[in-house]
Amino acid sequence: MPTVLQPANWPTPKGYANAVKANGPFIFVAGMVGWTPQGEWQTDDFVGQAKQALQNIVETLACGGAGPEHVVRMTWYVKSKAEYLANSRALGSVYREVMGREFAAMTLVEVADLVEDRAKLEIEVTASLG
Repeated sequence: MPTVLQPANWPTPKGYANAVKANGPFIFVAGMVGWTPQGEWQTDDFVGQAKQALQNIVETLACGGAGPEHVVRMTWYVKSKAEYLANSRALGSVYREVMGREFAAMTLVEVADLVEDRAKLEIEVTASLG
């Protein structure tokens, strides 16, 4: 039976889980946007939202005893591929700041929209503790 991972200081989401730890050695983290754990937007800046989303991922992984070194798959959904590419250097910097030099298999998908209107991106990951 999978275990839902929920950081103690986060409000319980409605209709989804932030992350699920499978019976096996995997953790599946739902798409994280660039708002705070309390669902508050601190910035509309693409890089700032990416940093916050990555921090949310790291905090959620910690609930299952994992960290950036356990991430094996990462999918980025962005509203603007051009904005992603224009910020690649700054994104690389915040990525390394939050995730270190751990690089998972990654996919980038440009999407028409995201559920949260202010979100410029959403990132989901799979981690393996094996």
